[in-house]
Amino acid sequence: MQDLINKKHLFKLSFVYSFLIIILICIPAYFYMQSEIQSYKYNQASQLEQQGLNIQRAIYDFNNSKSDIFYFPKSFSFNAYVYDKNDRIIYSTANKILNGNNTILKKYSLNENRLKAKTLLLIKELNFKKIYLKISLLTISIGIFVFISAYIILKQTITPYKKANSYLDRFFNDAMHEIKTPLGILQLNLELLEEKDKKAKEIKRSLNAVKTLLFTYEDIEYMMKQKRVSYTKEIVDFTIFLKQRVDMFESLAASKKMKLKREIKDNIFLEINRVELQRIIDNTISNAIKYSDESSEVIIRLNSNNEQIIFSVEDFGKGIKDTTKIFNRYHREESIKGGFGIGLNIVKNICEKNNIKIDVKSKLKEGSTFIYLFS
Repeated sequence: MQDLINKKHLFKLSFVYSFLIIILICIPAYFYMQSEIQSYKYNQASQLEQQGLNIQRAIYDFNNSKSDIFYFPKSFSFNAYVYDKNDRIIYSTANKILNGNNTILKKYSLNENRLKAKTLLLIKELNFKKIYLKISLLTISIGIFVFISAYIILKQTITPYKKANSYLDRFFNDAMHEIKTPLGILQLNLELLEEKDKKAKEIKRSLNAVKTLLFTYEDIEYMMKQKRVSYTKEIVDFTIFLKQRVDMFESLAASKKMKLKREIKDNIFLEINRVELQRIIDNTISNAIKYSDESSEVIIRLNSNNEQIIFSVEDFGKGIKDTTKIFNRYHREESIKGGFGIGLNIVKNICEKNNIKIDVKSKLKEGSTFIYLFS
C-alpha cells in the first residue's frame, strides 16, 4: 500500500495552510499599514508646521537684528523656498520644487520684513519604504511562524495515521506474498491432475477458479507497486507474448463453451514493459470472456501498419451501457459478475503512461470491441 502521507505531501499541506492564514493576515495588515501611513503623514505635517514657525520667527527676529547676515534655519528633512512680492525666489534649499502624491506642502504669507520676503513655501517628500518594509517583515515573520507551527502540528497529528499506514502496507505485502505461493502450488497441482484426468470437470473448474484468482492477484499487486516500482521498458515480441497469454485463457473460455479466435500477425515487436502489457491483455480478454454469452466467441486481433500497432479484442456479448464510465475505478457494468472493478482502471492508467490510445465500440445485445493503438 502506498504511503499517502509522506514528507512532500506534509510540506505542501503546511504551505497551503500557511498561505491561507497569510491571506487572512493580509486584510488586517493592510488596514494596519494604512493606519501607519496616516500616522506618518500626520507626524510629518506637524514637523513641517513646526519648521514653518521656526523660519517665520527667524525672519521676524532679523528685523530687530543689528547684523546684516541672515542665518536661515535649514533642515535636511524639508525643502524651503522664499519668494518676494513678485513671486521671484529669494532663497531656496533645493534646485527644483517637488510636487506629487508623495509630498506635503505648506505655504505661508509673510508680514513686512528686512528680507523683503512675501511668501514662504515648505515641501516635504514622503517616504513610505520603512512602513512597507516593516509590514512586509511582520507578515513574513508571522507566515514563517505559522508555517513552522502548522508543519509541527500536522506532523504530530498524522504520526498515528502514518504508523497505521505503515502497518497496513507491511500487512498487505506479507499477505500478498503468502497468498501467491499457495496459489502457484494449487495451479501446478491442478494442471498435473488435469493431465492425468482430462475429463474431470471438477479439476477444470478448480483450475479456472485458481487462474481467475491469479489474474485478480496480479492486478492488486500491480496497483500496490506502481508508485514504488519503476517499470522499465524493453523490446517485446508482441506476437509470441500475446499467443502465450491467449493460451492462458483457453481453459476459462472452454468452461463457458466459448472459442477464442486468433487473428495475430507474426513478427510484431513493441517497446513496452512486459508487466504492463500483460495487464492490458489479461484484463481485456478476461472481461470479454466474463461478459460474453456461453457458446459465443471472442476474436483477438493483432496487426500493424507503417505508423501503428493495433491490438483489439471483440466479443459478442451483451454490450456496454456506458463506455465513458467503464475505466473508472470500482465501476462494474454488472455487479452479479463479481470482481473489484479495478482492471480497466489499471489499463487506462497504463495506456496514459505509455501514450496508448483506447477506442471502445459497443452495441447493446451485440457486443463490444476494445481497440488499443500503439504508436
